[in-house]
Amino acid sequence: MSSMTGFYLHTASPLHDTGWGHPEHQGRLRALASTVGKDLLTLHGHVEQMPFGDASREDLERVHSATHIDRVRSVCERAEASGRVESIDPDTKVSSASWEAALGSAGTSIEAVKAVADGVIANAFVATRPPGHHATPDRAMGFCLFNNIAVAARWLQASGRADRVLIIDWDVHHGNGTQDAFYDDGSVFFVSLHQAPHYPGTGAALETGSGGGTGATLNVPLPAGTSAAAYRDIFEETLSSVSERFDADFVLVSAGFDCMAGDPLGGFLLEPDDLHWMTRRVMEGPAARCDGRVVAMLEGGYDPKRLGMGTVGVIRALAGLDRPER
Repeated sequence: MSSMTGFYLHTASPLHDTGWGHPEHQGRLRALASTVGKDLLTLHGHVEQMPFGDASREDLERVHSATHIDRVRSVCERAEASGRVESIDPDTKVSSASWEAALGSAGTSIEAVKAVADGVIANAFVATRPPGHHATPDRAMGFCLFNNIAVAARWLQASGRADRVLIIDWDVHHGNGTQDAFYDDGSVFFVSLHQAPHYPGTGAALETGSGGGTGATLNVPLPAGTSAAAYRDIFEETLSSVSERFDADFVLVSAGFDCMAGDPLGGFLLEPDDLHWMTRRVMEGPAARCDGRVVAMLEGGYDPKRLGMGTVGVIRALAGLDRPER
């Protein structure tokens, strides 16, 4: 089995254009790629850039309704025809490159989990854009078109590579779309630490699943201004609780970097060091129980420089390297 960490970035993702002044803009991935590139001397021999892929309609339909997929495609085609940025809702914008970027982000997430499950690489980080965790089975919202992490989880199950999947979401916003996708399914455990009250208004502690999924959703709402020290304690307690309740075959992380101090859309006070520590705790905790099979996927993070720094922290942790110097 390989000890290498995979880094994934679909070539269409940086071309997804949300328009001037939009928080989820093209500069996010440019800053991320530039910062990771500057760390190559350290990452060399530990991190390898891997081939990307594209999701099929079948892949998407394991999570999303046909109506939702068709609507996203229609608005993207309208943007291509008009040559302008078009709106799905007031927050969620698309351009001529967005359909390819959306299929590419979901498909590249699948490529990453396949490579880890098959032992080609040890673990992976996927620079998904557009992000995904707000996309519900039948609605695009919150900058998200398709739910990349949910599509990857369902692919793992459909391909027989995992039966029980743990999804950890540390984006500052609640991953309502991921929760909706698995709310009544006990084979996927969803845990979210997020700011509350905050967009999208979901993720109360009493939301714990329904039917066969009762108890397989764990929401940890936290107030704005939560310090790094307090967050670390709660994160540790949360992972311990999950480990007592669920044995995963594979771990997926919705890695939102808007939980860091100074993010324009968040109110937590984490630093890149904390993201490095959190990733190591996931690897030493729930992921260690499934042979280290973990893939982290980009969600939010709207200060480009900080996004790059946080990403390097996560990638270094996945690769077993020390945290970045301050």
